[in-house]
Amino acid sequence: MTIEQRIIEAVQAAVKQLYGMEADSKQVQLQKTKAEFEGHLTVVVFPFVKAARKGPEQVGQEIGEKLTELLPDVVSKFNVVKGFLNLVISDAPWISLLNQINATPQYGFKQATAESPLVMIEYSSPNTNKPLHLGHVRNNLLGSALARIVEAGGNRVVKTNIVNDRGIHICKSMLAWLKYGNGETPASSGKKGDHLIGDYYVAFDKHYRAECEALAKEYVASGMDAEAAKEKAKQEAPLIKEAHEMLVKWEQNDPEVRALWRQMNEWVYAGFDETYRMMGVSFDKIYYESETYLEGKQKVLEGLEKGLFYRREDGSVWADLTSDGLDEKLLLRSDGTSVYMTQDIGTAKLRYEDYPIDKMIYVVGNEQNYHFQVLSILLDRLGFKWGKDLVHFSYGMVELPNGKMKSREGTVVDADDLMAAMIEDAYTASADKMKTLDMPEAEAREVARMVGLGALKYFILKVDARKNMLFNPEESIDFNGNTGPFIQYTYARIQSILRKAADQGIEIPEALPTSISISEKETTLIQKLSQFPAAVAQAGTDYSPSGICNYCYELTKEFNQFYHDFTILGETNSDVRLFRLSLAKAVAKVSKLGMGLLGIEMPERM
Repeated sequence: MTIEQRIIEAVQAAVKQLYGMEADSKQVQLQKTKAEFEGHLTVVVFPFVKAARKGPEQVGQEIGEKLTELLPDVVSKFNVVKGFLNLVISDAPWISLLNQINATPQYGFKQATAESPLVMIEYSSPNTNKPLHLGHVRNNLLGSALARIVEAGGNRVVKTNIVNDRGIHICKSMLAWLKYGNGETPASSGKKGDHLIGDYYVAFDKHYRAECEALAKEYVASGMDAEAAKEKAKQEAPLIKEAHEMLVKWEQNDPEVRALWRQMNEWVYAGFDETYRMMGVSFDKIYYESETYLEGKQKVLEGLEKGLFYRREDGSVWADLTSDGLDEKLLLRSDGTSVYMTQDIGTAKLRYEDYPIDKMIYVVGNEQNYHFQVLSILLDRLGFKWGKDLVHFSYGMVELPNGKMKSREGTVVDADDLMAAMIEDAYTASADKMKTLDMPEAEAREVARMVGLGALKYFILKVDARKNMLFNPEESIDFNGNTGPFIQYTYARIQSILRKAADQGIEIPEALPTSISISEKETTLIQKLSQFPAAVAQAGTDYSPSGICNYCYELTKEFNQFYHDFTILGETNSDVRLFRLSLAKAVAKVSKLGMGLLGIEMPERM
């Protein structure tokens, strides 16, 4: 039982004995004592004033006296400030808590059972016509961190990805490869498959623009208005017509088109897998829109038969959402082809057949807020029990400062370029320090990988996901302040202290004696460690990876203040030295657990 739980139960017992009040645990409001007052934990006494029929100061005094009687080993003294009872906790409970933290492998995490809720989280959602880019980096980091946090909250989690592998954009890359590729492959070019296909998507756009410009000039020369000429050229350019013809063949299962489509997608998936591995991202199940869109059409037609949707004169199928305060939504075009909403319905159907989902979380940018409002209503109408309560984990855009980093095309920064640059920056920033440690080159490169990717992940995840953000690579590598490398460096420093202690033959006991006298700074640090389970739970409730970042930073900052004021290995009192080593060990453990939830690795030395 935690210190907080013991106090809550004691307060319940106290108000019953003093005032005959049966207080619910939720009525006992416990919070960290404000810095300007003496104490560690504060009880808000206002909920008990009515039953006591006394002023809040007197109620606080009476409850405080009763707590020192009921918990003599926990509450050493107290003070009352208006309606707030500030409790000073004895040293022994804090040391017992420290022993518990070090003895619990997954401290702060709840273990899921077979009966735990099953939460499915969708993230990534790439197109197969180009590499993953900076926007995907934020999406993947948020999604994978959220999955770990939700799982740490005691839920069963399934991580899924929906790949957009069909449509005109795919045919553009395929057509360009046929026309300009000369049989080029990832093996023959040495390029990652997703980069290779992305190059042909760019090539299509380049040639298509040239055709549009040439046609527009012809139309203008024949007397057509410039804007009208431009629009007509976009429709009549030979390349776009060929791409549409290819899409029709794909829809008709043309064997040659389908074979090329499968081959090029395989190249892209191999490239994606490499990027995901570097990013530390994985999935339990991947769905493909080429397999889900037909399921969606079938589900919409079922809804049409049941009167949930309606058909217009042109044959298109719509959902009337005006009773829900929205508008009417197209579900099937007049030619019977599906839209994105239809595909999402089909994907939901397949997922529900595959898994008994209790909650569905979609990690998708905030430009799709309306889409998910509509999807929630439609899924609920179609009978998916989680449809009404689906969660759209909406996040803002991420950009780089102009000129800081450019992609190979000069427009969009792709994930591979970004990660490679971050790792190289980390290596350059720490090269001198690595030399003083006499670190082998292979280890130095591995540490640079951890630090570079840690800097990237932490900088992106520490920002409230709902906000647009500017990612500054230079700021993220800083070894001071609210950055990943600052937390990693502190962890490595603690590991160095623990190694030196071992070299000196100092063994940290599994359990410290509770008779040691500890300072207020040390108590504050243990109290910060005690808040980790609540931070994990709150991050899961709020769907907020940034909450874990804030906690890890505050813990690290607290430890560095302690380390500045107190010696560890230089302490002459052996009991105090062992206590401080145990405290440092717990800080390293909890920071590693917290950063692990963010997908950030912690180097043992740096």
